[in-house]
Amino acid sequence: MLSPDGIPLNRRYYSQETGRDLDNDQMVRGYETDKGKYVIVTDEELEKLAPEKSRDIDLRLFVDQQTIPPIYFERAYYLTPARDTEKAYRLLATTMEEIKRVGIGTFVMRGKEYLVAITSENGILIAQTLRFADEVRSPEDVGLAKKKKATRAEVTKFEKFMAAHSEKSLSEKELKDVQAERILKLVKAKKSRGKDVVETDVEATGEDNVVDIMDVLKKSLAAAGR
Repeated sequence: MLSPDGIPLNRRYYSQETGRDLDNDQMVRGYETDKGKYVIVTDEELEKLAPEKSRDIDLRLFVDQQTIPPIYFERAYYLTPARDTEKAYRLLATTMEEIKRVGIGTFVMRGKEYLVAITSENGILIAQTLRFADEVRSPEDVGLAKKKKATRAEVTKFEKFMAAHSEKSLSEKELKDVQAERILKLVKAKKSRGKDVVETDVEATGEDNVVDIMDVLKKSLAAAGR
């Protein structure tokens, strides 16, 4: 967010009672137990509860990917082999692909422990973070009606409709972000006309979506694969 003259805007914390801005050392964290009631939790207490820093993925078990409901999948990362681990990487990827299994484990990133599913596709390992069970709402939680049996005629009607609009596979052209393309087109057009263009010294930073597999996998697992 920018001001009209191109100056980046900052968020600020302030007291709703006094209206005064607060410094970092004047703020504490609170967990709401009841409406309007909080339990204070200090940074020191959170540090003691934080998972141990590690670059390992602690694999627990291997399961059939079809048994993991899609709603649990969150974000995907490519895993790449480190130096001198190409053989172990390829062996793990090939074996997982042949037996059609995914590895389930945990890893720590930025002070938080994540649940992860490691899959193999065309010899490439991919880590997909998973939502925890308590993060997924049930159909009852969102007020969905109970399942009702449809008539054969209704099912047949939709089967014909789906058959008429079916393809063998999902094309990449269907995965385009049309809205983002429209916005980018608008930005380029305004830039070319010199309209609403401001300058700022703040540089945007991106996030690398590539993780080193052998920096994160357990050494024991890598050793077993050699």
